[in-house]
Amino acid sequence: MRVITGTARGKKLKTLEGTEIIRPTTDGVKEAIFSAIQFEIEGRTVLDLFAGSGQLGIEALSRGAKECTFVDSNIQSINIVKENVKNTGFESNSKIVNMPNTAFLRTTLDTYDIAILDPPYDRKLIQKSLPALAEKMSDYGIIVCEHESTTKLPEEVGEFKVAKIYKHGRTYVTIYRKEQAEE
Repeated sequence: MRVITGTARGKKLKTLEGTEIIRPTTDGVKEAIFSAIQFEIEGRTVLDLFAGSGQLGIEALSRGAKECTFVDSNIQSINIVKENVKNTGFESNSKIVNMPNTAFLRTTLDTYDIAILDPPYDRKLIQKSLPALAEKMSDYGIIVCEHESTTKLPEEVGEFKVAKIYKHGRTYVTIYRKEQAEE
C-alpha cells in the first residue's frame, strides 16, 4: 500500500496484518475517489471517519488538504495511523482520535469539508453514521462512502443527496453533496 500522488507520492504505508476487519482500499478505488474530488481537496479539512491505516486521509493530505482528523475505535489501527502520518510527514496537519465513530460525531464541535467513510463491510456503519455526520459538514461539504455493491445507502441524508455512484467491481463509491453545492 502506498500514497498515489502529491507531496508524499510513493511513500509506503503500513496496515494491520491478519485481520478481517481491515480491508485496505485498492489503488484503483483510491484513484477513483480522488479523481472525483480532485479539484476540491486543496486547503480543505478532511475527516477520515473509519481510518483503519489512515491511507485515505493521508492521500488527501498529500494532495493538498489543510488538515485531516483520523478517527478509529481500534487502538491497533490508531497506532498504525500514527506511524503512517509520521512517516509521510503529516503530523502537524493531523488529529488522531481513538473513539467510536458515533461518540466522536456526537461530541466533536468541528465541521469538515470532506468526509471519507470506508468502514468494515456488512455492519451498516455508514447508514448509522450519515445522519450525525451530515450535521458536521460545511456548507459545501462532500461525503464520500466506500462500500460493497450489496449495501443500500439512502438517496438523501439531511441536506445531502447522492450526487454520483462509481462502480469498481464489487466496490462502490457513493458521493453525497448538498443540493445548493451542485448549483
